Amino acid sequence: MPGAYPPAAPTLAGDLLTVHRLLQNPTYLKRRLRTIAELRFVADRILTGRYRTTGGAIAFEQSEPIMNTRPVESVAPGSEYPRDSTPEGTAALAAVSKWGQAVGLTDEKLKRSVYMGQEVNRALIKTANSVIQKVDRLATAAVASAVTSSIAAAANWNAATPALFRDVELAAAKVVDLNQGYNPRAVLMSTTKYALLITDPAIAALRRRETSDNPIYGGDIETLGKYRIIATPASNLPSDDVWVFDPDQLGGMADETEVDPGYATMDNGLQYKTKRIDERDSWDIWARRITVPVVQEPGAAIRLTGTGTLG
Repeated sequence: MPGAYPPAAPTLAGDLLTVHRLLQNPTYLKRRLRTIAELRFVADRILTGRYRTTGGAIAFEQSEPIMNTRPVESVAPGSEYPRDSTPEGTAALAAVSKWGQAVGLTDEKLKRSVYMGQEVNRALIKTANSVIQKVDRLATAAVASAVTSSIAAAANWNAATPALFRDVELAAAKVVDLNQGYNPRAVLMSTTKYALLITDPAIAALRRRETSDNPIYGGDIETLGKYRIIATPASNLPSDDVWVFDPDQLGGMADETEVDPGYATMDNGLQYKTKRIDERDSWDIWARRITVPVVQEPGAAIRLTGTGTLG
């Protein structure tokens, strides 16, 4: 019957051998994964520190002051300098967790598809995106839980006369005024808020007009002033607010990086493994990341509220 599944098997068995060789070799698998553009964590763009742990947990200090507690005094000739002790942050401990998922890929699915490699790509992408989504939600939830400072927007970003750029600048100014050496230069928002940002008339008037990076010509707004714009689906955020933060100071992702037998490990901490299941004429594909988000400097970020809940 027309359109019935599965379709007839192709005659070229050599392609199947190539796909099997790919699945059996972690090095080939790693090279294949590097060509998939979707394998990017928002978490690593927010928490840019790269920490390594081997004991299942990481110890760190949170909110470490950058200045000593005693004020500097005038020192008379021949006198000793007044002594002070350097303050320490609050000790904290975070345990890593293994976040992962497995999928199956049958021989029939491979050999009866027009392009066998595409079936492998789809399985890799879907599994990777599932792990990425989970880790991203963990990271944004950790930031939202740790960051207590907030400032209200001048108006809903969907209002008639919003002040998007001014809202971001005022939020950043509040972080800078803590005098802790923070340099807020990144903004996290939902893709819907990004759509408002990219089409805001006031921002458009400040941009160069006849250039290829203008959004109207198909470009994106990757930076706004000194701020790097990071957009993620609203479902990845604890609330549809906007965060302005210092990506160098806020924190990082602590990954357990030991390579277990058979795993291909990516630079972003994502690990893959495949196994031939002869009893079922199929393959199992695992994807995982052993990690925990670490927020070291909650003061390096601020929540911009009142921008509107737009979904």
